[in-house]
Amino acid sequence: MPRNALLASIVLVLAVTAAVVSFVEGNWFGVIWVLMAGVASNMAWYYIRKDRHERAAAAARAEQQL
Repeated sequence: MPRNALLASIVLVLAVTAAVVSFVEGNWFGVIWVLMAGVASNMAWYYIRKDRHERAAAAARAEQQL
């Protein structure tokens, strides 16, 4: 897993945890944490897909050179 995807996943887990804590305490500020979790989730998927495409392209280039 790429480093950026790992960091985005950590932010995702922390944002979801903060949202749950905020909602349990009765604070509607948790909505902001939910939005941040959504952004972090999208970033993690982006970096994972980017890494997959780069690896596939590198494998295709290596295969063509043979």
